[in-house]
Amino acid sequence: MTIKKIANENELTIALEGRLDTSTSPELEQVLKEELPKVSKLILDFEKLDYISSAGLRVLLFAQKTMNSTQGSMKIRKVGEIIMEIFEVTGFQDILDIE
Repeated sequence: MTIKKIANENELTIALEGRLDTSTSPELEQVLKEELPKVSKLILDFEKLDYISSAGLRVLLFAQKTMNSTQGSMKIRKVGEIIMEIFEVTGFQDILDIE
């Protein structure tokens, strides 16, 4: 998985490419732990994300809870059909702000 970060003042965009699964989710979680205290708005770009596992969903939940606790916001953009199906089956479409 490739993680691309774009910071703009208090906003951070993270674009993911590849698979967010058991082997790659710790890397994203570490990036989020380092970056989230610095921002009030997080945007996750899933345009090139091919797959997300339960481990990846756990990292998204961590990010959402972290942003909520600091009165920040988190949005997920450019979600493909396969990822959206996973969000729908797991109920994550009700938890996350998906554009």
